[in-house]
Amino acid sequence: MTFRDTIAAIATPPGVGGIGLIRISGPEAEGIARRLFRSSRPLSVFLSHHLYHGQIVAPETGDVLDEVLIAFLKAPGSYTGEDTIEISCHGGPLILRTVLDEVLRAGARPAERGEFTKRAFLNNRLDLSQAEAVLDVITAQTREGLSAAVARLQGKLSGRIEAIRSAVIDLLAGIEASIDFSEDDGVVEAPGRDLSGFQTVIDGIAALAATYCRGRIYREGSGVVIAGRPNVGKSSLLNRLLGEKRAIVTPIPGTTRDFIEEAIDIGGIPVRLTDTAGIRPPENAIEKEGIGLVWDRLATTDAILILLDGSVALTADDRELLGKMNAKPLIPVINKSDLPHILDEESLQELLPETAPPPIRISAKYGDGIDRLKEAIHDLVLQTPGEETPDAMIAHLRHKVALEKAAESLIRARDGLSKGLPPELAALEIREALDALGEITGRTTTEDVLERIFANFCIGK
Repeated sequence: MTFRDTIAAIATPPGVGGIGLIRISGPEAEGIARRLFRSSRPLSVFLSHHLYHGQIVAPETGDVLDEVLIAFLKAPGSYTGEDTIEISCHGGPLILRTVLDEVLRAGARPAERGEFTKRAFLNNRLDLSQAEAVLDVITAQTREGLSAAVARLQGKLSGRIEAIRSAVIDLLAGIEASIDFSEDDGVVEAPGRDLSGFQTVIDGIAALAATYCRGRIYREGSGVVIAGRPNVGKSSLLNRLLGEKRAIVTPIPGTTRDFIEEAIDIGGIPVRLTDTAGIRPPENAIEKEGIGLVWDRLATTDAILILLDGSVALTADDRELLGKMNAKPLIPVINKSDLPHILDEESLQELLPETAPPPIRISAKYGDGIDRLKEAIHDLVLQTPGEETPDAMIAHLRHKVALEKAAESLIRARDGLSKGLPPELAALEIREALDALGEITGRTTTEDVLERIFANFCIGK
């Protein structure tokens, strides 16, 4: 696709830094650079993928704005597939804004969010799943999440989708051949006699769709709430897991009145830990409001750590909390293992959901059992512990929805053929499956989908 306009934006984050980058992409990129750039050496032509030293000069006044390095990337060998200029300035906000203003006066227009990557997609430099992976790489919170995003950027998911599409096309070719040539011609076997190929493709789609849980967690992370009555050690546990003093710890019940939320990497999973107010009968309106918010948070979180004090017997507050924990994945954690153990674990087990793992004994004060607890959190959140991470994973809900649509269409086609329905109907369903698969890579998509995807990007990407 050829764009007539040229776009420009600051491509480095806001704030002060050593270097700041201004990116220009479009047919006038080189011309704009020539109007603004004064090379420190005689320069007759910009060579692609070369770096040039010089100054940015305001054409109207002749004022030197900054000493810079310029790179020219000739189409199609650039990120966008267009002629691109990248200006490396000093990294102050004022100088970057000043240079960008001159670039805009020279003929460029301000880039919109994600417009550079959108042009890369429209110019066939990236497919749509790779374009989404660009943002995933930028926002990755752990090494494992980054690795998964890079794999998508490298096209591993795209390759998997294309392999499935190829198999679906083979199914369609067989069906259409059966339409064009009757069984009497002796050319093609009538449809419906051997449908094993359909099941193979459907199973392949299901296997890829099943990676969504792991892929989403690596991309978005998971929320884990620490809950319990006052003074069981919730804040101490948060501090221990974080490896730093983040929450205030005192012997006074009710010290934590509001949520304290922090992020932590647990086995490659970005986990948002939340320390909450102790659950007990409220003594005043403020405490009542705070405990109500705790229950709201427990209803929306991904998993819960139920923290109990092992140095005392189960209390009525403990029992009430445990009695309301049937719906959420949880880990029972018995704190204060450094003190004499009094809590009756058999009674505790009777109160726990059948799906709950065995209680884990820890000492938040001294760190005993914390590594085991982290492993339990990892396994609970990931849901598929011990499984090898696949090379190709989906991480976006729209990918999962598209795969499910494709599988449903193929199932309808297979079932229709098995019941003797006209092959023309099966062919229509198979084409629907191909369209659904094409939504993932951008073979078939709409402008509103593109707008939603690229609206999440920063201006300079």
